[in-house]
Order: sequence, then structure tokens, then C-alpha cells
Amino acid sequence: QVQLRESGGGLVQAGGSLRLSCAASGRTFRTYHMGWFRQAPGKEREFVAAISWSSDSTNYADSVKGRFTISRDNAKNTVYLQMNSLKPEDTAVYYCAADRESRSVVSTRWDYWGQGTQVTVSS
Repeated sequence: QVQLRESGGGLVQAGGSLRLSCAASGRTFRTYHMGWFRQAPGKEREFVAAISWSSDSTNYADSVKGRFTISRDNAKNTVYLQMNSLKPEDTAVYYCAADRESRSVVSTRWDYWGQGTQVTVSS
């Protein structure tokens, strides 16, 4: 089992940057694929990015490709989401997720979730 805690959210102007962090408990972090999802008010939770346990594979939603970068540091039990060129439509609660089996874009396939961190992008 793994527990996740996100941090780094906040208010930023359009065009700005933020880096989200997700700290994981436990000594098995390195065996989990990690992902980021987001949920805007009135909308379903959507996939943002994912990274394999070994960092050799990543995948991104089309809406964030070229602007967001996911990375991880297994020595620190932490996964990051660097967000650049932020747009008002990126405003959402961002969630970190962990799963041993896959890096699915379907949220229900992921086993563990953090509580989320709010990102607000003003125009």
C-alpha cells in the first residue's frame, strides 16, 4: 500500500509556471507507475500524464503535451509535474495516482490517490 500527498498548487497568471510534487510513503514506491490527473468543477477527472516505475516511459494528454513534464525521483519517493505556459483551462484540482499494473488514461484503473492540490490560472 502507498499513501500519496500532493503539494505545490496555487494561483498563477496565464503563461506562468508551477511545479507540483507528490510525496509517497512506503518503501515500495519504486515499484509503482505514477500518474497525474485533474478535475475541474463540474467535469470528470481527466488524465494528464503518467510515468513508468523506471522512468523509461511517459505519456501525456494531448492538451498538455509540450507544456507539462512528469518526472520522478525514486530515492526521494516523489513524483513531479512541471507545468509551463499555463492556461486558464488548466485550472483544476490536480491529483497524484499510483498503480502497479499500468499507466492507464482511465482513472478507475489506478489503485491509490492523493487528496489533490488546487491549481488556479488567471487570465
